[in-house]
Amino acid sequence: MRPDTPAENVDHTAEAARLERTAGLYPEDAEALLLQAAAHLELSGDRPAATTLYDRLLSAPGGLDNPHLVRALKASNLWEYGHEAEARAIIDGIRAAAPRDPAPWVIVAESLEAHDELEAAQKTFTEGVTLLLADVPEPPPHAAHPLLFGRHRVRRMLGAGHDDWDVLADTLHSSPVSLDELHDPKRVWSLGSDNPAELAAEISRLRAELGTYREELSRPFPVAVLHWPAGELAELVAAYPSLSAEYPSHEEHLTGIEASLKELAASGTANLGIVTGTVPSYEAFAASEGTSPADTDLLPQYATTLAARGRATVWPPERGAGCWCGSGRLYSACHGASV
Repeated sequence: MRPDTPAENVDHTAEAARLERTAGLYPEDAEALLLQAAAHLELSGDRPAATTLYDRLLSAPGGLDNPHLVRALKASNLWEYGHEAEARAIIDGIRAAAPRDPAPWVIVAESLEAHDELEAAQKTFTEGVTLLLADVPEPPPHAAHPLLFGRHRVRRMLGAGHDDWDVLADTLHSSPVSLDELHDPKRVWSLGSDNPAELAAEISRLRAELGTYREELSRPFPVAVLHWPAGELAELVAAYPSLSAEYPSHEEHLTGIEASLKELAASGTANLGIVTGTVPSYEAFAASEGTSPADTDLLPQYATTLAARGRATVWPPERGAGCWCGSGRLYSACHGASV
């Protein structure tokens, strides 16, 4: 649930510094960028510096989009370098606040699990699952899957029998190796076995588990397509008439977005998203690149930059979600409707 932080061939200290500089250039995206910077600092081993960044975010005058996530990350980080009492106090506060986002629940439960507080971890996972999924029709949103998988893992370690939530976790799990096998406490003993067959079987399980994580973190940001709301597109074309060849009409623009994303999905491209542009933001980007906003080659670069700044929304929307175009209709009844 943490921000994407590829562990290989990365100078985490330098990357954290780069992200902090970028946050200074784009203060509207500072929350996402500084969270990534803090994650890099944790990976570099500089946990006090990471805590400083979390505190900086929590003291921001404009408030945060997800303060519970920042507090959860801060608690997890604090516990890792000896500040257990403060971490526990933050965790208790998050549980009492009952956030409606799965990520803080997962982070604090995993922190408890990492410090052998298995009963408390199970209780925390269960509180989050019950709060967020009790009245949600199946399948649950993808963001809630780690909540179910983590609960399954902890209950397996405690020797608890399967309940309905565990069955749902089994159903959602897509790896060829079952959750029961992945979360089997006896696996640790097989790593010390002298039996080549047992070791080979465990390597196979670990590869499957690693594959699941790699699928989630396969890209640092989505492959994103640029979307202009009607008013923004009209202003853009009025200011830069040459772009009318790229955008003949707003309707064609929206149809083209959906067609492009479906084509990318059909080609096997994963982690797709949509970023929404504004004329002032685009003009500022063009100025920073030293080129004219009328340059059509700038458009995909602008989309990629917005995605890297955490501005992308996932495509396709989840079942029952509104359409990305802003029509107010369900995606399934709008651009997601079968032709």
